[in-house]
Amino acid sequence: MRLSSQRLLAIARKEVLQLRRDPRSLGMAFVVPAFMIVFFGYVISFDVNDIKIAVLDQDRTQRSRELVEAFEAAGRFHVTHRLTGYGEIEPLLDRGAVRLALVVPPGFQRELAAGRPAPAQALVDGADANTAAIALNYAGAIVTAYSARVGLRAASLQRGSPVVPQSRVWYNETLESSNMIVPGLVAMIMMIISAMLTALTVAREWERGTMEQLAATPVHPVEVILGKLLPYLGIGLIDVTAAVLIGMFVFGVPFRGSPLLLFGMATLFLLGTLGLGICISAAIKSQLLATQMAMLATYLPSMILSGLMFDIAGMPLVLRLISNVVPAKYFIVVLRGVFLKGVGLGVLWMQGLGMILFAILGLGLAVRSFKKEIA
Repeated sequence: MRLSSQRLLAIARKEVLQLRRDPRSLGMAFVVPAFMIVFFGYVISFDVNDIKIAVLDQDRTQRSRELVEAFEAAGRFHVTHRLTGYGEIEPLLDRGAVRLALVVPPGFQRELAAGRPAPAQALVDGADANTAAIALNYAGAIVTAYSARVGLRAASLQRGSPVVPQSRVWYNETLESSNMIVPGLVAMIMMIISAMLTALTVAREWERGTMEQLAATPVHPVEVILGKLLPYLGIGLIDVTAAVLIGMFVFGVPFRGSPLLLFGMATLFLLGTLGLGICISAAIKSQLLATQMAMLATYLPSMILSGLMFDIAGMPLVLRLISNVVPAKYFIVVLRGVFLKGVGLGVLWMQGLGMILFAILGLGLAVRSFKKEIA
């Protein structure tokens, strides 16, 4: 049987009518993705601001005050307690009143004046290891900068200005975690929503008893699959557009690449995900079970094994190998590359090949599953 665009469009129109009569699916299609982008974009953050610290300045000199002022001027730390004794530190850390205690020992200025290393102690609450590590990194950077200024002043008095190294961050100059998280969220959310939406389509036909009627018509399985996918593909591209605009104007994520490349890759990614949803729907035949299975098959891999939240290079070898078959991993690289780096297909060709293979696999599984169920 030859494929007919007329029959394919008729199936697509039928799916659009069913969507218009189902407010829950429309809400899931248009409202939920935007809400999830905004919600997760604000909730998931690796930035640590307004770190409460206690200061024990046992030296009480100009140099020790300068060090404390350097912490306050950095904008990350907020001095809430000025201590008089070492024994006051532990109770503050125990009850979480401060996250870090800065101790400047006696003789701090004297050691600096003599050209010797002057120790300063930072005690951090390690109950939250992530926050503790970030706070220590901030503190280390502040102390290093302060040490460089002191050394520069001393060297300029003796030999003239020395060479001072300077670092520069590319692509995410402010090191805002939202610039990394929001593009990745687009991949995760679109994979979840797309698979869940199409997971309802074939299962809905079985539950309503219309699958037998559809199978009796002279419609090729490929026409059924593509006809059912087209409306959801359009919805997915609208959602991607909304997500890009939210990322740019709500979170201030820079967009430096080609919109055409982004939407081309998004189309391939959506085709594969939509096909996966139809495959699940055809195999399970229950809307409730199909949506649960679609959530399980998309949420956990795209959250854990895609590189969105956790560095894949630090995972065990088995998990690194499994991550190679997670489509969101490749789409996240595309999104970050287009958003932040402005790179093109010359850099992202491998991810593009992965998107093509995923689209072919998803559509192939959908057609095969549908043929098997109506046979």
